[in-house]
Amino acid sequence: MVDKKVVIVGGGVAGAILAKNLQHQANVTLIDPKEYFEIPWANLRALVEPSVAERILINHREYFTKGDLVTSSAVNISETEVFTEDGSQIAYDYLVIATGHKEHTAKTRTERIDQYKEGNEKIKSASSVLIVGGGPTGVELAAEIAVDFPDKKVTIVHKGSRLLEYIGPKASSKTLKWLKSKKVDVKLEQSVDLDSHTDGNKTYQTSLGETIEADAHFLSIGKPLGSAWLRQTFLKDDLDADGRVKVDEYLRVKGRDNIFAIGDITDVQEIKQGVYAQAHALLVAKNLKLLTEGGGKEHKLGSYKAQAPISIVSLGRKIGVAQLPFMTILGRFPGMIKSGDLFVGKTRKGLGLEANVKNA
Repeated sequence: MVDKKVVIVGGGVAGAILAKNLQHQANVTLIDPKEYFEIPWANLRALVEPSVAERILINHREYFTKGDLVTSSAVNISETEVFTEDGSQIAYDYLVIATGHKEHTAKTRTERIDQYKEGNEKIKSASSVLIVGGGPTGVELAAEIAVDFPDKKVTIVHKGSRLLEYIGPKASSKTLKWLKSKKVDVKLEQSVDLDSHTDGNKTYQTSLGETIEADAHFLSIGKPLGSAWLRQTFLKDDLDADGRVKVDEYLRVKGRDNIFAIGDITDVQEIKQGVYAQAHALLVAKNLKLLTEGGGKEHKLGSYKAQAPISIVSLGRKIGVAQLPFMTILGRFPGMIKSGDLFVGKTRKGLGLEANVKNA
């Protein structure tokens, strides 16, 4: 029997986990503009400790050994093929869209490691750092710098009325109190016009007219969804008003029997984070195994249930803030769960790799 062709567009968390789990059950092609998978929830640690990048940057070919890898971006799709920026046309029986958020990042692992080294030098050489954005990325970056470089002046400017607006106010207030205890200056309901800032100038103006002195800045605001390319395809009407792909309980694009969507790009009503993207991938891997085997097994497809708003934000190496269904905790307990290794070893093992990198 000829293996069914499964094309996965996107090599982030969801796409990588799916490719790894499906490669021996189907003829799988993974399309991604970069040559590697990056463990995103640990990347801020790599800015303060560049050696971490060796563990969180994994060439696709380390875990995806059997299928075809196309290092390019998808630009269009038909009902039978995917078209890429480099001119490839890849036929599919089943298509999985896992393009998450759009990022401008390095193509090769070596180039990405160099970016982390440059970011680390930027932090080390600065006596003061401005972080624009008070979501999970901005908060975790501020915490990493405050813990590893306590002598540096760190300022967060956030346009919202509280930090970490994607979770509850208790987590926000506990996090704010902790940051202030580490002498991080937090300015809420303000923004910074970085376009008016020049490299030689260390002064930044906020929207309320405040002046901030900083030797370096990091932009930590939300990234746009990676769905703009779909607006030019026959799936353009399958996007909601926010640009997310509308899916059914099996994570198929609504009304489509052979097209799935997984990860942050879906309209599943839950917090968008890596642990749920992994769950999407594992479910679709099972469903595609059933479908590619044939024999009318569609009635056995597994369904996905949106998860409760649980989240852990790392505050340096030992502390974390956790929002659980019935309580919010800040301290060493959530830190023990996430902040030490940041799930890097567990994620690597899930891809069939050793927890640590030899000779790193």
